[in-house]
Amino acid sequence: MAKSFAVLREKMTPERRKRSDARLEELRSQVRLQELRIARAQTQENIAGIMRIPQSSVSKIEQRTDAYVSTIRRYLEAVGARLQIVAQFPDGASFEITQFHDIGEPSAELMGGTRSARSPRATR
Repeated sequence: MAKSFAVLREKMTPERRKRSDARLEELRSQVRLQELRIARAQTQENIAGIMRIPQSSVSKIEQRTDAYVSTIRRYLEAVGARLQIVAQFPDGASFEITQFHDIGEPSAELMGGTRSARSPRATR
């Protein structure tokens, strides 16, 4: 028979509960793009409209494990967030990386659509 979490938690030492709570907060702060979009009550269609790309491209962005910083920045702006890249070191030091703040939009091919006439990138 399965035990409820409340019963298990009561058996934990205060130190163990504190570690468990800290781990829970850590996990809550780590989300995938799709989870973030859903938590903000947005659909892929909404995000696609804001980004001016097809819905299928939003789906691809959410499934990628590697993407351009500019793509992630545009996606996050579409859900109402701001991208912040922070380097964190084991000694506790952290630094915000600012060189990506003003990068241009990715080319349409990279976004999964067709090239836009307003894209500032040259064809490679």
